[in-house]
Amino acid sequence: MLYKNVRIESFGYELPETVVTSQSLEERVAPIYEKLNLSYGRFEMMTGIRERRFWDDETTPSQASTKAAEKAIAKSGIDKEDIECLLHTSVCRDFLEPATATLVHDSLGLPGTATIFDISNACLGFANGMVTLANMIELGQVKAGIVVGAEGGKRLIDRTIDDLLKDPTVTRDKLKVSFASLTLGSGAVAVVLTRSSLSKSGHKLLGGAVRTASEHNDLCRVDKDTYFYDPLSYPNMSTDYTGILNNGVALAAETWKAFQRELGWREPDVGGFFTHQVSTVHQQMLFHTLELDESKCFSTVEYLGNIASCSLPISLAIGIEEGRVNPGDRVVMMAAGSGLCVIVLGLEW
Repeated sequence: MLYKNVRIESFGYELPETVVTSQSLEERVAPIYEKLNLSYGRFEMMTGIRERRFWDDETTPSQASTKAAEKAIAKSGIDKEDIECLLHTSVCRDFLEPATATLVHDSLGLPGTATIFDISNACLGFANGMVTLANMIELGQVKAGIVVGAEGGKRLIDRTIDDLLKDPTVTRDKLKVSFASLTLGSGAVAVVLTRSSLSKSGHKLLGGAVRTASEHNDLCRVDKDTYFYDPLSYPNMSTDYTGILNNGVALAAETWKAFQRELGWREPDVGGFFTHQVSTVHQQMLFHTLELDESKCFSTVEYLGNIASCSLPISLAIGIEEGRVNPGDRVVMMAAGSGLCVIVLGLEW
């Protein structure tokens, strides 16, 4: 896919105030560590994650998404009346019905003529949203739109720890299946995309490549769809961490090759890589396999954890704030989601 007329105006993000360390999570499962003779500090050692953040229990996905969206719109300088599409793209949502996009649209006060809907595709949702909106802009269907999302890891982590502590037959293997759940963090993010004729930034979304390996859809499963406000239906997730890592990186390598063919870019042409933040181990394996310069990677997983669909765009937003992206830079976004699916996008800043 190639775009000629799509521009990235601005990102906005919101992070919770409550910081939760990996050490504090290990302290909560102390009886299991003692039973299995596990050493403390192993979680940070194995993932590189020293802390993450949690929303208050009262904070809904739509509320967090709205805050991030307000920031993105304010930075963009685009009038709300010109926003003709809103896509809500995170795993977390307020309801099964209606779409969380309706709550965010209402809170933002966007025009009634705007197209709005939810997109759900695990950790790939936000990137899917960017591609969907970019397609609409390139086709001339809308002149400006916004992609939003908010993830919260607290409920799933609480359920995971509770289940482990209640299991009298807990083993190292059972702990391993729950391992990925404990990497999760929380955050919200939004991006405003426009047609080139409306753009004030000139930041180009040039296109990219998509690849899918759906035969691996069993590597990460949440047991059932859940209702956000119901304390009795907190989700439970089981993950083949090694399977996700190995097969995900292999699919990323295939997608990276397709991306290079599509855009004609090579690794030396790229000023910065922003990836889905899972763990430092995943990051190192990804860059080693793809033969990329890891010094070009901007990492937030150490202090934000894995924020699912919001990890990549929040990392890019923070990297822009910290001066890691400069005018004229070629930037690569590498997004991945369980299922397995990968999207690689190219930006010219």
